[in-house]
Parts: sequence; C-alpha cells; structure tokens
Amino acid sequence: MAETGHRRNHRHRPLSGRDPGQAHRAATPLELLFDLTFVVAFGTAANELAHYLAEGHLGTAAGGFVFAVGAVAWCWMNYSWFASAYDNDDWVFRVATMVQMVGVIVLTLGIEDMFASLDRGTTMDNRVMVFGYVVMRTSMIFLWVMAARHDPAHAPAARKYVWTISAAQAGWVVLALLALPVPWLLPCCVALFAVEVAGPVLAERRGATPWHARHIAERHGLLLLITLGEGVFGTVAALNALVHTEHRWTVDAALLAVAGIGLTFGIWWTYFAIPWAEMLERHRERAYGWGVGHVLLFGSIAATGAGLHVAAYFLEGAAVLGSTATVLTVAVPVSLYVLALYALYLIFMRHRDPFHLLLLAGTVGVLVLAVVLAGLGVSMAWCLVVLMFAPAVTVVGFETVGHRHLAEAMREG
Repeated sequence: MAETGHRRNHRHRPLSGRDPGQAHRAATPLELLFDLTFVVAFGTAANELAHYLAEGHLGTAAGGFVFAVGAVAWCWMNYSWFASAYDNDDWVFRVATMVQMVGVIVLTLGIEDMFASLDRGTTMDNRVMVFGYVVMRTSMIFLWVMAARHDPAHAPAARKYVWTISAAQAGWVVLALLALPVPWLLPCCVALFAVEVAGPVLAERRGATPWHARHIAERHGLLLLITLGEGVFGTVAALNALVHTEHRWTVDAALLAVAGIGLTFGIWWTYFAIPWAEMLERHRERAYGWGVGHVLLFGSIAATGAGLHVAAYFLEGAAVLGSTATVLTVAVPVSLYVLALYALYLIFMRHRDPFHLLLLAGTVGVLVLAVVLAGLGVSMAWCLVVLMFAPAVTVVGFETVGHRHLAEAMREG
C-alpha cells in the first residue's frame, strides 16, 4: 500500500493503492479545491433551469437540467472514487486533477448553449460540453492506465475502467458531431449513460478497488453541501428581488429569508441524520447503488435552489408563471429529494420501517397544503414558509422516534 504519512515533497510515485482501512482518513485540500469547480457547474445548471422555468419552457428546463446535472455529477463521482483509492498526492496526480478542473470549467461554459439549443427544438448543441468532457475523461483514462500499471492486484478492474470510459467518450464525441434532431437524442443519450453506468459495475465486480468507506461518505456529504449552496443563493436572489422592488424590508422579505434558509437547513438535517459512513464500512458491496442514488439527491437539491430563484423572477414580475406554478417549482424538487432519500435508505439499509410511511404521508400533506394555499391566493412568501416544514416532518420524526428505529436497523444491519 502507498505510504500515507505527511510528505514534504511531491515527487512522482506509483499509484499502489491507499489503505481502505486507514484511520482518520479525510478529504484533502486538493479534493476541496477540485470541488470548487462544481460550485460553478451546479450553479450554472440551476441558473438555466430557473431561467427557462420562469419563461414557462418546462420541457427545455427539465431536459437540459437532467442532462447537465447527470454529466456534472458523474464526472465528480468518477474522480472522487478514484482519488479515494489511489490519491498519492504526487505532482502527476495533482496535474491530472488540474486538467480535470479545466475540463469541468469548459463543460460548464457549454451548459448555456445546450439549454438554448434544446429550446430551439432542432438539434442539441452539446459540443462545448463534450469537449470539456473529453478533457476530463482523457485525464481520467490516463490515471486508470497508471493504476493498471502500478497496481497488479487491481489491474483487471482498472483496465475495465479504461475501456468503458473510452467507449462512452467516443460515443459522446460521435453524438456531438452528428448533431442529431432532438427526438433522436433521448435513446442515444440513454444508451451512452448505460455504458457509463455499466463501467463501474463490470470493473468492481471482482477485485474492487481500495476506496475508503468513510472518505467516500465524507466526499458525498461535502458535494451535497455544495448543492445546498444553491438554496442559499436562491434565497438571496428572492430577497434581493423583493427588497429592491419594495425599496425596503417587508414582512414578505422576512418570511422569504426564514423559508429559504429553513428549507435548506431542513434538507441538511435529514441527510446527515443517517450514519452513511458506518454502513458503507459494513456493506461495501452496496456502495455503487448508494453512490448513483446521490445523483438524484444532488439534482433535486440544486433544483430546489433553482425554484427559489424562480420565486425571485416572480417577485420581479419577470416570470410568466403564476403563484401556484411558482410554488410548484420548489415543491416538486423538495418532494423528489424526500422520496430519493427514503428510497436510498430503504435500498441501502435494507430496513423497512412502517413509521417512514407515516412521515412520508405527513410530508406530502405539507407539500399539498402549500400548493393549495397558493391556489387560494395566499401570498407566495407564506406558501414557502409552509413548504419549509416538509423536511421538518422527517426531522421531528427522527428526533422523537426515528432515531431508535435507526439504531435498531444498525444493529440488524
């Protein structure tokens, strides 16, 4: 195994694999720097989602956002799982990471063009995004080739990563060059995403790479915090719109501040109530489904922030949506987040808890109430305050009863 102590130099060293049982393993400063590029990527995708939702272009908004978030989250996951297994912090790894950061920025620059092309409804212009993807994937392939050369025990897995990543990337390049009509894109994109997803399944089936369970759990938690930043941004945007429209602070402005931050805080509380790291240590074989499930969590949280931004457009008079539809732009992603979280818990923990059905019913009741109030003419600020209590249902349930059920599930698991 690679030496894990503090180093004073960054000379090139073999990618011999990290110790998956290393104590006190934590995210490195390089990984945190890498994550900063994804702040911009998620922010751009959420911004475009909010823009097209406010204009009433729901198909463009949903399709473009799913494509962008899927690409961004998948790139992050590929790098993070590799780094968990092989980060030796030498100059080669650092430069390869920098190259991937450049690729993320290039991909981000292409998100706006991709949304605009979908809105025109002819072909999808994802050429800039694919170029950024090529930059990232070339670096990723290089790292996996190095791992196959330096770590014979896991060389078969590394080579499978090389071939599946290369095949998928070649497919994305061909798809970008063909510029197919939008109706033809969906089956092609689904097929290429299937190749992307199949890669880790094939590679990790025998001789899994030496990733670190607690490190991986921390890394996913950190990216979730980044996507929660979109909720803070959406709250600030809504407040800025309201305060500048009224030229003063109002009751609605105060309510929006409470609702936006309360909603963001509630989502944070629900996610970090579950000891994901401990379960990953016990059941490494369940890790892949757990990781893929996080794409839904990341996307729904970023979309919640975009919904709050749509509220800002509404308050500025720049949205074609009515009050009810605007509330739905927040309620729908919140509901998707809650469903994804409970589904991930069920699949990963293998524990069916009837109490969760009661909590889900309460959450649905809060979401429906917020939308109904908007339809009855209640101000949007008050509707968002009501919506804030959707994740609070889970928080209260966990803190009063659910924590005992979780402890039981942990003992059984």
